[in-house]
Amino acid sequence: MRKALALAAALFAAGSAAAQTQPQADGSGSSAGDVASMAQLLAAGYEIRAAVPNGSKIIVFMQKDQSAYACEFASLTKTRCGTIN
Repeated sequence: MRKALALAAALFAAGSAAAQTQPQADGSGSSAGDVASMAQLLAAGYEIRAAVPNGSKIIVFMQKDQSAYACEFASLTKTRCGTIN
């Protein structure tokens, strides 16, 4: 189930057309409110820790070491991720 969720999230992220900033090379965000695409986060070594439905959206939580992001999926092309710490 976890692998299927990771694959689905990666496919959603690949379909996202939003151009957003990339996390730093060390995997940490540079400041509160940093944004990144899910594809960038996966490439930087972030792992999907949880996914929960939120109305018509899905919230995916990703983590690498002490850095964490929450990604909101409204649709395949409306996806946004932001740092939560």
